[in-house]
Amino acid sequence: MSVTFAGWGTFLDGKRKLRHGQEPKRDNSYTMFHGSHINNAKAIIQNGFKPSADGLLGAGVYISRNISKAMNYPLNASDDVRVVFKLKVRVGTVKKINTDNHPLQKTWHQHGYDTAWVPPNSNISSIRSGREEDCVWDPKRITVIDIAYCKANETKQCLRQLIKHQANGDARAKGSMGYCQVCENDTKVFHPVGKCWECQKVICPFMTKHICKKKKNIQH
Repeated sequence: MSVTFAGWGTFLDGKRKLRHGQEPKRDNSYTMFHGSHINNAKAIIQNGFKPSADGLLGAGVYISRNISKAMNYPLNASDDVRVVFKLKVRVGTVKKINTDNHPLQKTWHQHGYDTAWVPPNSNISSIRSGREEDCVWDPKRITVIDIAYCKANETKQCLRQLIKHQANGDARAKGSMGYCQVCENDTKVFHPVGKCWECQKVICPFMTKHICKKKKNIQH
């Protein structure tokens, strides 16, 4: 018995989105969030994040797996000027910091770690909410993939267009340097790009979704 189909979709197995308290696994990519002022949104999309000089976990880019936490930033600002970015974060090697005065609390990167993570309900006095803290050293490990929150719908759409334009430019810049311009993923293995046998659109089998839009025959 043969099965004929056109298009496909995949279901995430939970690896891309970290649950509350879930420890990040080395070298995985995860969906996270970052809240910022609307005036900084375009510069972040075009030029990337500028690391904080200091903080609970020292220098780095502070992000969150919790969108409700990200929506509180910038602190003491109104919702009208807040933007929350949806991010793809390549965590690399992760150091867990779970107590006050941890010997690597602000020096983890000097010891070979790419990301620092404070689990919920740790023995850190400055975090009383039970929430987590994540800090990434290298901004290049963070990619803006969408706008998760922006009160002004017109501004949100403009920022999304800018993200798309930036992604297309990055893809052209990477060219054949280990990057697939169709599925927009790193190519550690060969990607057999070709045309869909139904709609003839150029597709990659590593795409998470392809909706085939076959032209209908019109009878006169």
